[in-house]
Amino acid sequence: MSKKTRKKSSKSASGRSASKTGGAKAKPTKRATAKKPRASAARKASSKRGATPKKTPAKTAKRSASKAASAKKSAAAKSKKKPAVAPARTIAALNEGDTAPAFSLPRDGGQLVSLADYAGRKLVIFFYPRANTPGCTLEAIAFSRLADAFASARTAVLGVSADPVTAQESFRDKHDLTVPLISDETLGMLKAYGVWGEKSMYGKTFMGISRTTVLIDGDGRIVRIWRNVKVDGHADQVLAAAMAA
Repeated sequence: MSKKTRKKSSKSASGRSASKTGGAKAKPTKRATAKKPRASAARKASSKRGATPKKTPAKTAKRSASKAASAKKSAAAKSKKKPAVAPARTIAALNEGDTAPAFSLPRDGGQLVSLADYAGRKLVIFFYPRANTPGCTLEAIAFSRLADAFASARTAVLGVSADPVTAQESFRDKHDLTVPLISDETLGMLKAYGVWGEKSMYGKTFMGISRTTVLIDGDGRIVRIWRNVKVDGHADQVLAAAMAA
C-alpha cells in the first residue's frame, strides 16, 4: 500500500470516531429530558399543599362574631354570681342619761303596756332573745324571784322579746313567771332601744336581740344600761342599782 493510501484511510477512521463521540454529547437522551418536567410538577404540587390559605373577609367576620359571643356568655355567667351580702345596718344604741323611747305593746294576757304607765316610778326592762331558751328562762325566773324586792324599791320590771303573745303566755305558765312579758313582733321598741341587730354564733351571722337590761328613773331618763348580759347574778346586780338610784 502506498503512503497516500495509508494517510487517507487513517483520516477517515479518525473522522468516524470523532463524529460518533460528538453526536453522543450533542444529543441528550429522551429519558433525561422527560424527568425535568416531572420534578417541576412535583415541586409545584408540594408548594400548593404547604401554602397557607388566605383569610377571606367572611371568615374574619365569622371569627370576630364567635369571639364576641363567647365574651358575652362569660359576662352573663359572671353576672349570675350571687352578690356579696351587705353588712347589717347598725342601730344607734342609747346612752345613759338619754330619754327612754316611748312604747305601747301587748303583754301576756293581751293588755297593752306603755312607758307612760310607769311615770313617777323606776322601771327595769330586760330584753331577752327568745322565750323558753335556757338563758332566757333562768333570767326571767331570777327577776320573778326578786319581784317583791323590786316593788319595795318602787321599781317595776318588764321582760321584752320578739315572741308573739301566745309564746309569752306559754313561757309564763311553764315557769310560773310573775313579771309582765311584752311582745314586740314588729321590732319597733327593740330597734328604738338599740337591742336589735347583727349577731353571730357558731360561725353564722343573723339578726336578733342582744341580751340587754335598762334601768329608767321616774322622769323617764335612762339611769343605767347593761349590755351583753351574763345571766348568773344579773338580777341581783340590777336590784342593787335600783335601790341606789
